[in-house]
Amino acid sequence: MSNQHDPGKSYIASGVTNCNKRIQARISEVGGIPVARALPTKEQRMIGPWCFLDHAGPVRFAADSEGMQVGPHPHTCLQTFTWMLAGTVLHRDSLGSEQLIKPGQVNLMTAGHGICHTESSQFTEGAEKALHAAQLWIALPEDKADIAPRFDHYTQLPKFTEKSVSGTVLIGTYAEHEAPTLHFSPIVGVDFEFPQPESIELNLENAFEYGVLALEGGFELGGEHYAQDELAVLCSREHKDGTHNVTLKAEQGSRILLIGGKPFQQNVTIWWNYVGHSKAYISAAQRDWYTQRERFGAIANPNAARILGPEVPWR
Repeated sequence: MSNQHDPGKSYIASGVTNCNKRIQARISEVGGIPVARALPTKEQRMIGPWCFLDHAGPVRFAADSEGMQVGPHPHTCLQTFTWMLAGTVLHRDSLGSEQLIKPGQVNLMTAGHGICHTESSQFTEGAEKALHAAQLWIALPEDKADIAPRFDHYTQLPKFTEKSVSGTVLIGTYAEHEAPTLHFSPIVGVDFEFPQPESIELNLENAFEYGVLALEGGFELGGEHYAQDELAVLCSREHKDGTHNVTLKAEQGSRILLIGGKPFQQNVTIWWNYVGHSKAYISAAQRDWYTQRERFGAIANPNAARILGPEVPWR
């Protein structure tokens, strides 16, 4: 989903290890749906290579609604990562990709040097008009910033069970289960479903920092309770080898997202829908988008108007 609703902020992030903290996601609207943004914030720019986390919905649309409609917008130097919980969205991009994404599937668009795409709700006749999803961005390391764009779609992801809790590994490796999802930095993402109240042990890499977010319900971690859309950030133990366990206790019906990765050692600048490793890189990308250069390509018969986005705040 486009970062269009938050045009007035730029973020520069570095690989500084952050202490454990609580972050309340801020609520805005994107493409006609409520979105809770947990990353980036002033308190926390990144978690490993994860530099953006939006929790969209859950929302039920009116019978005459077109749902979410986000017109053509650009991206650079990142991977957009969409994890669907409810509803169906059509992804189209300037590579010619057209892909429906349904619950239990991951869409991964690697922007690299530059790409543009659209997102639009798709409804089946007679079915409830709903949408619930998490969309994240993964910053590309500097040596991969200008790789060729590509699109990947994953319908089969490794699953496991701990007590009554079912887990899905979305990216990286967790509990000896490795997802096929393309990545360029040490990273992990796991979705946990709690059909009943339960406590489980999270097995965490000491070299990783982590974020835990309730997409539904709530949880307890480190003796503190976190409600839906409150992000718990856990710092890395960089100078210790191996792994450690943390107890996670969640309410019945909770859906818990765990993300993590090695603290990013490179500065990352984020402005609107662009990620880069310098302000000059982002300024050039914006000029190319404004002037419709070939860098980003185009989408035939788009669902909505092309989104220009705000001008960079620096000169």
